[in-house]
Amino acid sequence: MDYGKPLAFGVFVIPDATAPQRPLESAVAADQLGFDLVGVQDHPYQRRFYDTFTLLAAMAMRTERVTLFPDVVNLPLRPPATLAKTAASLDILSGGRFELGLGAGGFWDAIEAYGGPRRSPGESVEALEEAIQIIRMLWSSERSVRFEGKHYRIAGAHPGPPPAHGVGIWVGAYRPRMLSLIGRLADGWVPSLGYLKPPDLTAANERIDKAARSARRDPQAIRRVLNVGLYPGDETVDVLVALATEHGMDTFMLPEDGEDPPSHLRKFAEDVIPRVRERVDKIRGSR
Repeated sequence: MDYGKPLAFGVFVIPDATAPQRPLESAVAADQLGFDLVGVQDHPYQRRFYDTFTLLAAMAMRTERVTLFPDVVNLPLRPPATLAKTAASLDILSGGRFELGLGAGGFWDAIEAYGGPRRSPGESVEALEEAIQIIRMLWSSERSVRFEGKHYRIAGAHPGPPPAHGVGIWVGAYRPRMLSLIGRLADGWVPSLGYLKPPDLTAANERIDKAARSARRDPQAIRRVLNVGLYPGDETVDVLVALATEHGMDTFMLPEDGEDPPSHLRKFAEDVIPRVRERVDKIRGSR
């Protein structure tokens, strides 16, 4: 399974507030070294973490070309109407360098402790689908919008400001119903290696594709973003090549190193990434 999409590489940054400048240093290094994306996890209840969107805004002001996104938003603690405003604001301020990673939530005890709802798996799917609809409505050019759902309601909300570009909604998900939702409604899929093994990625991509075709959408238009906890080396090159050419993934979020992010990321940028691109191009050319 290979959709033939150009490969992209990003850095998964931990929003660690106990090392105040390190997340920003990682983002700047990724920007300068030619990475395509920087992603930041969103766990508001983690007492050692920065607020994800505050950190993304600071990163946007320190970088020039890299795309930024939450990897992924904790929806139960981020109301979709205000989330749409936050995402659009970041996209404008960054010059169109923002995408929206969206997750249905997990760690329900922590979410509930922070004042969020505890949702069943079925309710999580419903809430995420409603949120996607609301967010897109509030990015529209409509004068006023209304929505009445089971989990969310807006009544005469005024959209705006619009994002600087067509912001993609990338969903972090693993279960069948959520994968089908991605195929029907989302612009990208963001799983993590470890939660799924390579063969599971293939099966999940097939489920996404089936739902996309049923909704008369092009499966190739859906981005496949994978969080990969691997470190520079020959084995990592082999794994990434296989993930791209056999299991359908096109974007890889690589880990930063807590001790020396710039040096660590340079190893990826100068050794691993060029070899992965070369081998993938060679395999695709032979086909």
